[in-house]
Amino acid sequence: MSTPRITELPDEVRSLIEKASGRIADVGAVHGGLNSSIAVIVQTSTRTLFVKGLPLSHPRVWTQQREADIAPYVHGIAPELHWFVEADGWSLLGFQYVEGGHADYTPGSSDLPAISAAMAQLAEISAPGIELKAMAHRLRGYVDGPADLTWFEGDSLLHTEWNPQNVLITDASAVFVDWGWASTGAAWIDPALWLLWLIAHGHTADQAESVAATHPAWKLAPPAGLDALARAQQRLWDAIAVQSPDEWAQLMQAAARVWNMHRQHQH
Repeated sequence: MSTPRITELPDEVRSLIEKASGRIADVGAVHGGLNSSIAVIVQTSTRTLFVKGLPLSHPRVWTQQREADIAPYVHGIAPELHWFVEADGWSLLGFQYVEGGHADYTPGSSDLPAISAAMAQLAEISAPGIELKAMAHRLRGYVDGPADLTWFEGDSLLHTEWNPQNVLITDASAVFVDWGWASTGAAWIDPALWLLWLIAHGHTADQAESVAATHPAWKLAPPAGLDALARAQQRLWDAIAVQSPDEWAQLMQAAARVWNMHRQHQH
């Protein structure tokens, strides 16, 4: 479910930002994203920051710590983290501001090669020694049985949340944001999860798999593992669509059904 966005910065938040970065000269709203109570562009006398935050009482406040922990390991494919603070009822992350637009996932988009290239860089990063969820654990409630989960095991660092609002395109390169659901698992899982979003934005299942196949880990994907992931994703998005009134959830549910049906017809 989406997190309601706060449009006016609370005094406590403004004070914490100024302690970390100096006097605020200007604040601009950010309209993309679903998971932050606060998401603003902050201009100080010396720099421009993107600040995101959640109340410490929020049930997903742990994602803030996760993003802070992961930042040192994703240099070059994610914005630099300048500071992380938890105080006065708030958890705040202050990132380098990246000038760029959200990725275009439609068929033929010129953004797709840059995204695939950055995803290939990510696939070369071994899972760091920090607390991360494992994909086998995350999907345990959506498989036919425990044997399916063995396909998802691995020690690659995965982003997993490929909503195009989490991908910024800057001068033909791609930068990934919102790492709160970073996980460990087989490297082919990220392009497989990406292709669901491609289907939701107009690709056929064949087209989406062709784009995913530009990722170097795709050739390592066992067909039975892809089949198991497709089944799990349909069940996952069926569950999300029941809970969420948002249109994107319905689109993703439809995409997951298309891909699962496509996988079934491969045999």
